[in-house]
Amino acid sequence: MSWIAILIVIIGLYLAFKAVGLVIRLLIWAVILGAIYWLIAPHLGLPLPG
Repeated sequence: MSWIAILIVIIGLYLAFKAVGLVIRLLIWAVILGAIYWLIAPHLGLPLPG
C-alpha cells in the first residue's frame, strides 16, 4: 500500500472510533433521561412507558 492509502485508513479508523464514542454517549444520555422520566412521571401524573 502507498503511504496515502495508509494515511486514509488511519484517518478512517480515527473517525470510526469517534463515531462509536458519540453513539455510546447518546445511548447513555437516553438511559439517564429515561430514568429521570421514570422517577418523576408518577409525581406529575404522566403515564409510565410500558
